[in-house]
Amino acid sequence: MYDNDYARIEQAMWFMEGHFQEQPSLEEMAASVDLSKYHFQRLFTRWAGISPGRFLQCLTLNHAKDRLESSHGVLDASLDAGLSGPGRLHDLFVTHEAVTPGEFKRNGEGLQVGYGFHLTPFGDCLLALTERGICGLSFVEAGGRAGALLDLQSRLHKAEFREETPRTGATVERIFAPSGIGYDAPLRLLLHGTNFQVKVWEALLRIPAGMVVSYQDVAAHIGNAGAVRAVGHAASQNPIAYLIPCHRVIRKVGLVGDYRWGAARKRLMLAWESARAGQASGAGA
Repeated sequence: MYDNDYARIEQAMWFMEGHFQEQPSLEEMAASVDLSKYHFQRLFTRWAGISPGRFLQCLTLNHAKDRLESSHGVLDASLDAGLSGPGRLHDLFVTHEAVTPGEFKRNGEGLQVGYGFHLTPFGDCLLALTERGICGLSFVEAGGRAGALLDLQSRLHKAEFREETPRTGATVERIFAPSGIGYDAPLRLLLHGTNFQVKVWEALLRIPAGMVVSYQDVAAHIGNAGAVRAVGHAASQNPIAYLIPCHRVIRKVGLVGDYRWGAARKRLMLAWESARAGQASGAGA
């Protein structure tokens, strides 16, 4: 799905993320990847579904703050809509179950985990699957692929791991499918965490694509308004990146803040989702 053009688009996104406050021109963005502005415009729009200029707009802090203000009460409002509501990116929806307390204590004993590494719009990822659903999705960082796999194995150190790239590749294709492609069956997630962590992750699953909420909003939603720091810690321990959208939680003042897989990647995810969600809203108007 992600061909050699991916490297150039990724490079352009990092350039835009690093210079969005300067509002670079189309020519400057194109020059950052050694392309003409016409070729760059076509290539970026084909990949992202929106123009480079629109994407740049969605990178601004003011945009994040505006989205936060307009998302007031979004968690409560989405309770009735369910996970397959109209705000869900790519017409994708998920269902989930948590491991039992006994299973949690056994650290994956008896669990068979298939894994694979794949390119995504946000870099190289590691996806892990069990018969019960997706148990891990992370992005490759400084430690490389070996480091990402070690981190996964440390969480489920008694599980049996084997590489199953074709199987995991089909799931990655589905997760990042172009907007408008739907599937009959939901993606299943297997959540492995403490009761509090699972409660936070379940709340995050209700945040629609293109929206952001504050850590305070999440804490209030789970009935523990004073647990803002604990919510932030639970979000940082999210084992299934992107699908459990901890990237959609930002600071109350509108700052994007930290992210387990890098603040820059978090900003890029928000811009990508917001731009595509806005385009879908415009198309349906």
